[in-house]
Amino acid sequence: MAFFNSDVPLLARKPSLASVPASPDTWRVHCSIGHAALWSSFYTRHDQACLSWGLLAASIFAMAQFLPLSWTTQALLASILTALGSFAMAWLTWRYTHHDQLAWILYSWLALMLVGTILTDLGVWRPWGVMLVNLCPLWLILCGIGYFITALGMRSRLILLCSAAHFLAIALLPLFVTYQILLTGFVISGSAILLAELQWDSNGVCNYQSLN
Repeated sequence: MAFFNSDVPLLARKPSLASVPASPDTWRVHCSIGHAALWSSFYTRHDQACLSWGLLAASIFAMAQFLPLSWTTQALLASILTALGSFAMAWLTWRYTHHDQLAWILYSWLALMLVGTILTDLGVWRPWGVMLVNLCPLWLILCGIGYFITALGMRSRLILLCSAAHFLAIALLPLFVTYQILLTGFVISGSAILLAELQWDSNGVCNYQSLN
């Protein structure tokens, strides 16, 4: 049996909302005007974790790019948001990662976020100049490693591509001198939101059917 299942589409639209069994763990979203559906989708707990991370990451990097805040204020707010995101991820995925014997993926992400937060805070409060000028590569590397670990555990080609996109973004950073933070935030948050909004290959591991 192949490690990656090429018979499963790399990326596809989620099944229709009507075909998904009701579950207290699944968000069901249906917005319409009259008979015209504006948005109809569902979000499993894994989707919710990805969506939460995506929105939090977008907030953190948009704040750093556009708001005139001091480094210390930004580091404090980013640390709080990262801690909230880590807690939400653990709470949302704990039962399912243990059920599928993938808790090591969750622990890996938590460890990576802790390392990133500590190094970022050291760079700001020490201060540590080398770290400050390399915060974007640092977070791209950490998230790239996290996606690589996740791709191996969930046997997903798409998540492997997400990992590759983070490392590719590091090579592109010199081309975006003024907007390196924005590019980093776009890649990190965009990858997470993509995984939340669409159905991707997982070779039968942690798919939407097993989460309901």
